[in-house]
Amino acid sequence: QVQLVESGGGSVQAGGSLRLSCAASGDTYGRNCVGWFRQAPGKEREGVANINRVGGSSYQSDSVMGRFTISQDNANNTVYLQMNSLKPEDTAMYYCAADPGWCWRGRSEYKYWGQGTQVTVSS
Repeated sequence: QVQLVESGGGSVQAGGSLRLSCAASGDTYGRNCVGWFRQAPGKEREGVANINRVGGSSYQSDSVMGRFTISQDNANNTVYLQMNSLKPEDTAMYYCAADPGWCWRGRSEYKYWGQGTQVTVSS
């Protein structure tokens, strides 16, 4: 059992930055992979990035490469998504997810999901 709580969303102007947090609790081994996803109204859910708890290997989607960075602080059971150079097309509900398996680039299936935090980027 893993519980995930996202925070840090809000409204920001284009070109600005925002850092999202995903605080995890429960089974440590249930979150060997933690990923960030986003979904805008009328669009499919899109994988943004993910990270392995052990070793810290991480992956980012092409759409955010060079702008977003995923990281973790295992002492605080928290995964972060640092978002820089934000664009209006980044506007979406952002979710974190966890799975007992390991991450790979583009992984989309996860066992546990958070409630989401809204990110709005104005032009």
